[in-house]
Amino acid sequence: MAVSKCAALAVLAFVAPSASAQHTSGKTEVNDPAHIERLNSVPGSSWKAGVNKFFSGMTFDDARVYLGTALNPHEHHATLEDSVYEAIGNDTLPSDFDARTQWPGLIHPIRNQLQCGSCWAFSAAEVLSDRVAIATKRASPVLSPEDLVSCETADAGCGGGQLPNAWKYLQKTGIVTDSCFPYLAGNGTAPACATKCADGKSFTRTKVSSAYAIKGAVNMQKDIMTNGPIQVAFLVYKSFMAYSSGVYQKHIYELLPEGGHAVKVLGWGVEEGTPYWLVANSWDTTWGEKGFFKIVRGKNACGIEAQGPPYGGIPAKADDADTDEVLIL
Repeated sequence: MAVSKCAALAVLAFVAPSASAQHTSGKTEVNDPAHIERLNSVPGSSWKAGVNKFFSGMTFDDARVYLGTALNPHEHHATLEDSVYEAIGNDTLPSDFDARTQWPGLIHPIRNQLQCGSCWAFSAAEVLSDRVAIATKRASPVLSPEDLVSCETADAGCGGGQLPNAWKYLQKTGIVTDSCFPYLAGNGTAPACATKCADGKSFTRTKVSSAYAIKGAVNMQKDIMTNGPIQVAFLVYKSFMAYSSGVYQKHIYELLPEGGHAVKVLGWGVEEGTPYWLVANSWDTTWGEKGFFKIVRGKNACGIEAQGPPYGGIPAKADDADTDEVLIL
């Protein structure tokens, strides 16, 4: 399997292959029983490792192809001011929140990016898909990550991308539905940018009227409660690929990341005294907790509360559009 150049994008600079887990090299299989046993032997761990069908037969070197996000904690020029969230008092934040129960039937299911470093595109498209459904109060079509992978030229397609670039594209250009431009880059090669729909329908794009970075865990919570799921990015260590259940945090001996990854945060809670974010991955339902995972909240675990930085946007309405291409669902 070809290794994506996304491994070189972890912090906008080259990150060498990690020796982060003791006795675990890049040639070790992700599902290696000895590796999983070592992870589960760490005293006081808040999570469990296990065999994940998604990584069946893959080494850690192979698995880096799935890490396609360039992390940039300094990209905060579009960050909303704290005053935007003042209407929601910090003391009114619930101890747990799940967008799936808050907006039943409006949150889209787990997807599979396959062998392409397109996590940045999947999570951005999924966040916008959910926010359109929430804004219109009805189920909406899944929007196309392929549109971002193939057409957004500021990033590198399957080679990786950045959250700010994705949201600039969603604001300026927008994306079509998944049925219009289906995902075809799963083999690692993105097709040419489409100009007409595969399903024969009108080639209309969904945009955001505004896109913004979100600063801090509390503001992340407030934005999720108000507008729906948000996109975040974080550093992935070898142990994360073996996640099975519980509240993830990297182990202390893990020093170098494998790469950067982007995902969708849809809620939060507390498990056995540990605060967590509830997160949707794009590694199919055979990974983790049926495609979801929990990660420590409030401590910027693996950079998840700053490294992207976290992003969101407001779906465009008809009177926000500067063209007639915006799809109002």
